Amino acid sequence: MKRLHMNLRVNDLAVSTNFYTKLFGAEPTVDEPDYKKWLLDDPFVNISIEPAKGKSGIAHVGLQASNDDELQDIYRNIEASGADTFEEGETQCCYAHSYKTWTRDPDGIVWEAFFTDGQREDYGAAPDIEVIGKSAHCC
Repeated sequence: MKRLHMNLRVNDLAVSTNFYTKLFGAEPTVDEPDYKKWLLDDPFVNISIEPAKGKSGIAHVGLQASNDDELQDIYRNIEASGADTFEEGETQCCYAHSYKTWTRDPDGIVWEAFFTDGQREDYGAAPDIEVIGKSAHCC
């Protein structure tokens, strides 16, 4: 079953961790000094927070597949939408090993489609999602 994902940038990680822990009635599933994530079953959602580096708010939303077949379904749906994509592929980000593709909706909101098959010890590297819709061979 696919899980809705939302990544939020917050001004005070400790204050926000306390808020979301109480709001969800659960401790974070991933609890790192610079990143927190709640994998909830009710509602079926993956919410993560990390320090804002500039503007706080929604960083991106996404669909988390529970297996590769679901991920391929999501990829086909993105392709059918005609939206530009950034194929990140296999990656390590947010203390997880994942396979990802990024896109933007018609209003420019960033969407991530991914399947995570394991946790990692370090954050990894955040992708340059600004390249979505831009030619890699631009002038």
